[in-house]
Amino acid sequence: MSSGNLGCVIVAVDGSDESMSALRWALDNLKLRSPAPDSTAGGSFVVLHVQSPPSIIAGLSPGAIPFGGPSDLEVPAITAAIEGHQRRITEAVLEHALKICSEKNVREVKVKTEVVIGDPKEKICEVAEKLNADLLVMGSRAFGPIKRMFLGSVSSYCTNQAQCPVIIVKAKGT
Repeated sequence: MSSGNLGCVIVAVDGSDESMSALRWALDNLKLRSPAPDSTAGGSFVVLHVQSPPSIIAGLSPGAIPFGGPSDLEVPAITAAIEGHQRRITEAVLEHALKICSEKNVREVKVKTEVVIGDPKEKICEVAEKLNADLLVMGSRAFGPIKRMFLGSVSSYCTNQAQCPVIIVKAKGT
């Protein structure tokens, strides 16, 4: 599968082995549009990471923590700590993804990163639409039926809701 007509390919990564395998697959198997002779605008891989919003457990409104928590600890401090932790996770995920790109010698195409905050399944579809993606590539964690019932399947949701073709890269043996 290397048509050479793909302008924007989004690869959703969350740090899991499955998402990094999907990135490797995309880099190995997809050929992006070459830039026109009088332009530098060719195809690009967009490595997308979605951060979860700060946990509802920490609370969303300022004030002391309810239910007997320490009264001098304000929610904004907890929220800031959670956001700092999520930033570090995001940096590590993107660093790992960009390392994979450099190992694959991706020099002839642009590799961009994008980070958004929210529900992964909804945000992945929104970004794909906003960037007018030609293709969305993602891994599959292969949850069993019980986990899938409670947690939902991001890849299933995106397959049904994304406005572009979606390729789900499954781990070998699943």
